[in-house]
Amino acid sequence: MMKAKRTGNEEPSILDVVALLTDSPAKGLARGQVGTIAKLLGEGALLLEFSDDSGRAYAITTCQPAELLVLHYAPEAVAG
Repeated sequence: MMKAKRTGNEEPSILDVVALLTDSPAKGLARGQVGTIAKLLGEGALLLEFSDDSGRAYAITTCQPAELLVLHYAPEAVAG
């Protein structure tokens, strides 16, 4: 089953896979690194977990939705 296509205004959801849009040297993370939204925090903040190929977390940090690109691994249904 395919998810309905998101609108540009929709916020990311818990467990969405995302990529960073900018470098974050203070957090030890670079543009393009892929993480998972672990929790929705107050005021639009998101708790992200970055894990290696073995599933071990190497970074846990907060971000704002504007700092992220939600990734999609399957085609989405187009409304219309």
